[in-house]
Amino acid sequence: MSGIAIGVLLFGVLLILIALRLSIGVAMLLVGMIGYVWLSGWSPLINYLKTAAYWRFSTYDLSVVPLFLLMGQFASKAGLSRALFHTASVWMGHRRGGIAMAAIGGCAGFGAICGSSLATAATIGQVALPELKRHGYSGCLATGALAAGGTLGILIPPSVILVIYAILTEGNIATMFQAAFIPGFLAAFGYLIAIAIYVRLKPNSGPAGPESSWQEKVSSLGDIWAVVIIFVVVIGGIYAGAFTPTEGAAVGAIATGILAFAHGGLRLDGLKECLLGTASATAMIFLIVFGADLFNAFLALTQMPAEAARMIGDSQLSPYLVLVTMLILYLIFGCVMDSLSMILLTVPIFWPILMGLDFAMDPEELKIWFGIIALIVVEVGLITPPVGMNVFIINKMAEDVPMIESFKGVMPFLISDIVRVVILILFPSITLLLPRLLN
Repeated sequence: MSGIAIGVLLFGVLLILIALRLSIGVAMLLVGMIGYVWLSGWSPLINYLKTAAYWRFSTYDLSVVPLFLLMGQFASKAGLSRALFHTASVWMGHRRGGIAMAAIGGCAGFGAICGSSLATAATIGQVALPELKRHGYSGCLATGALAAGGTLGILIPPSVILVIYAILTEGNIATMFQAAFIPGFLAAFGYLIAIAIYVRLKPNSGPAGPESSWQEKVSSLGDIWAVVIIFVVVIGGIYAGAFTPTEGAAVGAIATGILAFAHGGLRLDGLKECLLGTASATAMIFLIVFGADLFNAFLALTQMPAEAARMIGDSQLSPYLVLVTMLILYLIFGCVMDSLSMILLTVPIFWPILMGLDFAMDPEELKIWFGIIALIVVEVGLITPPVGMNVFIINKMAEDVPMIESFKGVMPFLISDIVRVVILILFPSITLLLPRLLN
């Protein structure tokens, strides 16, 4: 059996194991080891394993992951999610659908200091769901808005997935953060428009609340000054080149830690919980990263990525047709795996193919543009039926809302996402504007 045939066979085995809910990291390790031994034998595998883990995890860039995760843990303990949602609801709650819009605003703000979609959805959901219910919002709109808003955590910098993508493609983390800023803003703005249209079509789903006085509005801004300062210092410092992403993550973690301590959420038990949560999440991510490394080493032995790139290059297919096919595959994969797994599994295969196609831009800009578009489509997978992790998380918190209602609720936001992806594909300069200006 040829190496390519072995690669295709074991790739199918991997997808079956994932569909059976075996841990993605364990599945990639297992399949990668079997394939490596099949093609090269036990001794080369052992020689690879004795240095691969050290080589991968001693990479300086990866140190940013636990620091951003710790920053998110501290932010939860500091009560920033409640402050962000409260401020947004004070300013927008008097409008029809305003509390749902406030939830989107809270998700965007918390995503800017968290970097995790699931954590953003769960944290803001705990604060916003009771308020949405109290103001008479339909379960459909309430859960749909929170599930969709949570996806902003994966795109708005800092983003753990962006860090991993940059490392995989040997890109610049700060540049990827720059490129994500405008698409992240467009995502939040698109979700607000989706809510505005939805409540006009179904007025009873999102009634307007009482209007706050200007004194209350101005006073509420005092609750989020710390979030603004932390975001400006961390992300602004990275954009300006004042410090590296790892140094910025360390500054952010210290700042949110001090804030959490000042708010009383970081006593000994709280600190232990944050450290254990960070360690657990980091271990899970690093296991997937190592599993992906071994699986991709096996794929390199099969020559499957290189052969796929050659075949597509020789086929004379339109580059954009190839890109759209990849994005559709991301939507399909989103039904059985999480966002990090999708990026780690597909980028080593997709990137060599894209490099061989003519998109009328240099490789560095292509890397940035594709990374942002892929990340958005991966984000869409978190709310796409029949399996959407964010939808499951929010629906579990809203026990009185049927799952089918939650999936109906995300449909306007899915439409917004599709429109945004089309715009970013047709106009790459939107994504590349800040990297071109700042570099």
